[in-house]
This record gives sequence, C-alpha cells and structure tokens, in this order.
Amino acid sequence: MDTQKTWNISKATQLYGIDKWGAGYFSINEAGEVVVRPSGGDDGPKVSLHEIAKEIETRGLSMPVVLRIENILGSQIRLLNETFRRVIRESNYQGEYKGVFPVKVNQQEQVIEVISQFGKEYNHGLEAGSKSELIAALSMMKTRKASLVCNGYKDEEFIDLGLHAIKMGYQVFFVIEVPGEIDLIIDRAKVHQVKPNLGLRIKLSTQAEGLWSESSGDASVFGLGMSHVVDVIDRLKAENMLDCLQLLHYHIGSQIPNITDIRAGAMEACRLYEELVREGAPMGYLDLGGGLAVDYDGSNTNFHSSRNYSIEEYCSDIIESVITVLAKNRIPHPTIITESGRAVVAYCSILLFNILDVSSFTPPPIPESFPEPPSELIENLMATYNMVSSKRILECCNDALFYRSQARQLFKHGQIGIRERAMAENLVQHILIKISQVSKKMEHIPRDVQSINKLVYDIYYGNFSIFQSLPDVWAINQILPVIPIHRLNEQPTRPAIISDITCDCDGKIDNFPDPTHERNSIMLHELRDNEEYYVGIFLVGAYQETLGDLHNLFGDTNVVSIHVNDDGSYKFARELEGDSVADVLAYMEYDVRSLRNRFKNIAEDSIHKGYITARERKAILADFEEGLRGYTYFEKE
Repeated sequence: MDTQKTWNISKATQLYGIDKWGAGYFSINEAGEVVVRPSGGDDGPKVSLHEIAKEIETRGLSMPVVLRIENILGSQIRLLNETFRRVIRESNYQGEYKGVFPVKVNQQEQVIEVISQFGKEYNHGLEAGSKSELIAALSMMKTRKASLVCNGYKDEEFIDLGLHAIKMGYQVFFVIEVPGEIDLIIDRAKVHQVKPNLGLRIKLSTQAEGLWSESSGDASVFGLGMSHVVDVIDRLKAENMLDCLQLLHYHIGSQIPNITDIRAGAMEACRLYEELVREGAPMGYLDLGGGLAVDYDGSNTNFHSSRNYSIEEYCSDIIESVITVLAKNRIPHPTIITESGRAVVAYCSILLFNILDVSSFTPPPIPESFPEPPSELIENLMATYNMVSSKRILECCNDALFYRSQARQLFKHGQIGIRERAMAENLVQHILIKISQVSKKMEHIPRDVQSINKLVYDIYYGNFSIFQSLPDVWAINQILPVIPIHRLNEQPTRPAIISDITCDCDGKIDNFPDPTHERNSIMLHELRDNEEYYVGIFLVGAYQETLGDLHNLFGDTNVVSIHVNDDGSYKFARELEGDSVADVLAYMEYDVRSLRNRFKNIAEDSIHKGYITARERKAILADFEEGLRGYTYFEKE
C-alpha cells in the first residue's frame, strides 16, 4: 500500500475499480465521496451518495436503505434502444427493435412504473411469466405500441386476461412453452372470439457459458423440441390459425459472459425462424430472450461475473447475425425483441448501510518478556517470528501452522493452561501478519502462503442481512462491487471481510471484484469514535430485491428513490419504510395480537410472583410495544 502522503483519488479509483464496473454512473470526487452521475457521462449532473445517506437519516429513516436512482433506469433504457436504432440504421436493417422488461427481474411497483414511463418513448414493453405479473404489467402499460410478452405456464384466467388485452388494442403475445398450452389457447380464443398473437419458445442446441447455462440446450426446463414445434404447426394448420403464429422466442441464459454464445444462439434461431416462414406462418418477430450481461467485476472478460463485449457490440452482433442468415433466402427482417432485465435495472439500486463494529485481526503486542522459564512452544514460536523472510517464508508458514495446532492439542489434553494457549495464539497471529506483509513484496508467492493472506483480515459488521438484501451473494457466490462511500481521500489500511448481523456464518461477503482476479478481502478505513462509517454495495437492482427471505426475521429494508435534476440538485421521489418487527412476525403466521396478550399475561404473572412491580410492568409493556413497531435492523438511540 502507498503511504498517506502519496494516496490520492486516482489510487482509490484503481483500488476499488469503480471506473471499471461503474459504467460512467459512479465516480469519486475530490472530497473522497462516491458520486452518482445519472446520465452516465462527465458532463451531466452529479450528487454525493454520502450527502444522500446523511439526509436519509436526518429525515428519520435508519440504515440499511436501498437507494434507487430513477434517472439511471431512463439512461439504461435510452442506451439500449438508441444503440439498437443506430446499428439498425447503419446496417440497413429493414426491421425495428422493441425491447421488453421481464417483470421477474425486479417486481417492485416503483421500478415497473418508472421503466414503463421512460420506455414509452421507445415502445419498450414488459414480459410477464405469471398471472400476477400479467395483472401488474397490464396496469402499467403506457402505450399500445409496446409489446407484452407472456411466458410461463398459463391457465384459463391467464389466457383470458391476455385475450381481453388484445381486444382492447394491446400487442400481447402468448409464447407457447409446453405442448399442451396450444389447445387451451385455441379453446379460449374461440370463446372470446379473439385472434391470439402466438409465439413459440424453442430449445436451442446452443449452450451458453456462465452460471445459468442450463437455461439452454436439452437440459432446459422450458421450450419446445423440434418434434413439438412440428406438432404445434400442424395443430394450427388444422384449426386454420397458422396466421396467428408471429413470434419465435428462445432463451439461452441470464448473464451470458461470452459474445460468441450470443451470436451462435441468434444464428441458430434464425434458421428455425426461416423454417417457420417456409411452413406458411407470417412471423415478423424474433425474441432473443435475456442474457445481456452486466460487468460486475470490471474485468471485461468472459468470467461469469463479467462480459467480454459492450452493448454496442451486443446489438451489432445480433443484427449482423439475423441479416446473415435470412439474406440467403430473402426472408424479410423481423422486429427484434430482447428481454434485457439485468442490464436495465442493475445499476439503479445501491444498498447503503453503516458499520456497527469491527473484530480486528491485530493481536496485542508481543510482550517484552515471558514467564520464566519460557516453554519450548513459546520459544519455537518466537524463533519462527524472528526468522520470517522472503527466502524462508514457506518454512515459517508451515512452522506457524504446526505450532498453532500443537498448542491446541496440548490445551485439549490439559498440558498447557489458557494463558499459555492465548500467548501462543497471539504469537501465531503476529507471524501470519508478518508473512502476509513480506509476501506482498514478492513476485511469486507460494500457494500455501497465498492461503495465509486469506486469513489475515478484520471483520467489519454491517447493519444489513445478506439473505434479505443480497441473496445471490449467499446462494451462487455472486460478486458485487463494494466500496465505502466516503473518506476515499484517505488511504484505507485494514484488509477486511464484511459480516451481516444475522448470526449466521454464511452471512458474509468475502469475495470482492478485481479486474484481474477475485479478492478475498477489501481495504477499509479504521472506524472513528462518534462517526458513522457508510458502505455501499452497488449494482443490486436485478433480482436481489425480490429473492430475499426473512432469515432471522430480518425484513425488507427502507427504500428511497431519488431523481437527480439537471442542475445537480435532487428530490426524494418516493420513500418506503421497511418492515417492522410486527410485519415480519405476521408474514410468518404469528398472530401479533395474540403475542401481545400472552406477554401481558406473563407480565401480570410476574407481578403476582413478586418479580416486578406494577410500575415496572407498565414500562416493560411499553418497550414490548415499541419493539413490535421497530425496524428489524439495528437502530441508533
């Protein structure tokens, strides 16, 4: 690490990689604070996240808070649509682009409403995969020119709702995912006398890289195989309804890191599209599903948390692939639909929280003298400590771990006491720290020594729940950018991992983005007395808000949405208080009134048995009521 005298904002930017994963939306100002730039460029307005965090608390909302920047949603929708339009124009493509946002990626009403509003200009529609999502989408559609794509299993009510929407002039597509759906759609269309717009979801042989590779290929749960496609075509022909078939849909995975897979999938789908046209279907729409990835770690590679392409390359390769395949037989260019959800919403949401406490790895100083006579164990550890150097680093590493194991075994068998074991553990920590410091100056670090570096860290306890707010970090080891949102003009000196407050060993973040490799710790600042230390976890807008659970009965966090004005000022567009204790208990089927009455009876019984007075009962019940109304997270007095 640099000394404080040479530390600067440029080095902070490099350390946390904010210029790599921030996509132009986030940077660090000269005051050492993370700023958000909703337009995604240097010329637009910017506002300090630290300033916003302090104002949120001034308004009476406690950390943790999910902060949404509405403008970023508009910027991402604009970027996607304008890029496709430019590529279409430059490539002389004869069709158009009409994106849809999959509601499942972020189902929050505020998010869907803002997306629909910003998307109106581009006829950017929605995708629904359930009856509930369809009802939400129908109520949010801002224009009849936008598409509403219906995926998933569809019962009679689902289909009826979609048919009613078609009758009202909306562009609704029923995508047939399983063979049995076609008969029900045909039957309900006859009942309502509505001509349905149909699509087929197909299983491609193309297999994408990444964590969601099973979304494609023969292992895919949804989609029609080739024989089923033929059966549906024949069924539609028999009903004289082949003219209803207008759309071909496929999905080869979310967060596709490799552009080669995207090209391969598009070209294979175009061949099937061509065959459907030959069968007599009018077609006109090609839905490529989701997959447009987010560069979470800033590496710009085909690693699962990144992507090796830009949005412009994504659009260009799709358009080029369609032109290349369909030009051979002069098939008219279809309207392109993508169901890009992650790329649209990931950047707009940030989880802000304060650090409550730190468990430091730094041991007490080595004593100047030891009890006489010093034991062989302590002498061996001191010798190891004095011997640490780059030439003997592996030997010292092995010795330290051996002596630590020996100390623990001796203690178990009653051969040393707690004070000697504590002294031994203290010396081992000093040795490991010294090994770690020496290794950072070495060009080639032995593998066993690298594992030591993963042990030398502090634990910073954050006021949040991994399971509620960042479920993918726990479930699939998703890498998300983490950075303190202030004090970045000071050099951070403490390697750390971040623990949540769920009392669960899995409730931690120990995998951080790095342009060249994964890091098992992050550099943070030492805490100051009577001063909050705020940390932000970025790019959490996709899936995290809707997948969270109530582990340890930690509920939804407070949510604040802001809109940044052109002059750099901002307004609080929406505030939504998080769950209270009573809320989460009710979610878990507790009868809160019954809980209250039972506790009152316990308090009354405590009076009769002489444990408390009537006055104390009143105070206890008041605190119980206050607890029910309280936020599920740590609240300052």
